[in-house]
Amino acid sequence: MVFGRIGQVGWELRHKLACLGQVAAVEYPEVDFTKADSIRNAVRAAEPSVIVNSAAYTAVDKAESEPELAWAINGTAPGVIAEEAKRLGSILVHYSTDYVFDGSKQGAYVETDAPNPLNVYGKTKLAGDEAIQAVGGDYLILRTSWVYGARGNNFLLTMLRLAKERTELRIVDDQTGGPTSSECIAEATADILAQVLSPAGGGLAGRSGIYNLTCRGETTWFGFAKAFLSKAAGTAAPELIAIPTSEFPRPAQRPANSRLLCQRLEETFGVRLPDWEEALELVLETLAEGASRL
Repeated sequence: MVFGRIGQVGWELRHKLACLGQVAAVEYPEVDFTKADSIRNAVRAAEPSVIVNSAAYTAVDKAESEPELAWAINGTAPGVIAEEAKRLGSILVHYSTDYVFDGSKQGAYVETDAPNPLNVYGKTKLAGDEAIQAVGGDYLILRTSWVYGARGNNFLLTMLRLAKERTELRIVDDQTGGPTSSECIAEATADILAQVLSPAGGGLAGRSGIYNLTCRGETTWFGFAKAFLSKAAGTAAPELIAIPTSEFPRPAQRPANSRLLCQRLEETFGVRLPDWEEALELVLETLAEGASRL
């Protein structure tokens, strides 16, 4: 069962998980993620062996003015889903975020580093993580960062649109992270579940917990934009100007360092995502193929 059918990760999950069994994917208004009964009824109707929750309130800046809605979807709903998963004896996969950290660490964050979110979005996502852990059961919290893809609302698609409208783009160059495609996230999720659901997999068997899940390598938002605009702008690319975060004030504060170390994931499940530049090439190919069909 996939929560968040139309999101950029949810769309990919529907296709990547199909080889593992029947996929029931749901979305608002079929399920109201602000109402516990709506969530419980959906799970009890499907009785899934695996629940993958890709539903989330992801409007980082808007969350500052809509904290109650963000808390309901990101903070409370995951705990309800975890309760239902435990009742059924099902595996729960849930996605977390680099924004649970404040970005003050010098190196890459590991799963045991203490969270300290800077914004409402990060605080609500952390609350969801903690709610799942409090319930227990068989669960995987996959913590990812800078999610983008060929669908949905994300930095890549926004910049590609703006590149057609403007001759100059000013982009933050002092926030560092690992851009991670929604396709890579779904593929890795399918790989993990294929292992644990196999006859010899033994389920999670003590492997429940938080795992960092990002593409390898690192860059800044400016570096990321430069990498794809030089290849996908089509006509003359706009002039790119690197700016500090201080010159682009936003309602929600962002961490300067969003790097996540994924060693635990690789050691436990043998799953290693590609370099972010390699994953980007695949997304750009998907966009080009879609454009060619129009």
